[in-house]
Amino acid sequence: MVSARRSSSASYCFILAWRWPYEVLVKLWLLRHAKVDLDEGLCYGASDLTAIAHLSLKAAQAAAKELPLKLPLRVSGLKRAQQLALELCRLRSDLQPPVVDQRLNEMDFGSWELQPWDKIPQTAFDDWMADFAYYRFGGVESTQQVIQRVADAIEELRNQAVQEAVWVTHAGVIRAVAYLSVAGSRKITSVGEWPKHAPDPGGFVVIEC
Repeated sequence: MVSARRSSSASYCFILAWRWPYEVLVKLWLLRHAKVDLDEGLCYGASDLTAIAHLSLKAAQAAAKELPLKLPLRVSGLKRAQQLALELCRLRSDLQPPVVDQRLNEMDFGSWELQPWDKIPQTAFDDWMADFAYYRFGGVESTQQVIQRVADAIEELRNQAVQEAVWVTHAGVIRAVAYLSVAGSRKITSVGEWPKHAPDPGGFVVIEC
């Protein structure tokens, strides 16, 4: 089931649900950090960049209107996500204190971090697409490693009997959750299986998985 609505932050909110038989589902409110204070066209993932402050506040205001009461909150270890989490907690004191979880960090692009996308050799992209699961684009982390750490974080919530939670995170992590909601524990085999859509910076999505 997929539906969409326009959020007040001017980003689309998609609600996805894929029900697997006999499996406990966790409802995740996935908030993407606001736009970073960085020139356009640069590759960034694990780089610890700050977001534009007033956009973090705007994103928090939009999410604060929608989130249910007293949800547990986990946040990436990167500053741009923590800015949004801090603003959100100021607006919604009922939310549980944020827990930093490095598994919610964006993918690490290694040697390509902060490099212009159009200056990265085409061979690097070709090699990644040829082995989308295991090739380490930039030499540090593969797509499957990102999927696995996100799956581990979801499994931890299930083991703790958490039924609903907020994650303040990044586009790559949100796509990994969307992939897992459809594929379960199956390893990704090609780029064609990787979700194409994620919320705009400052937007959010709700996924049951």
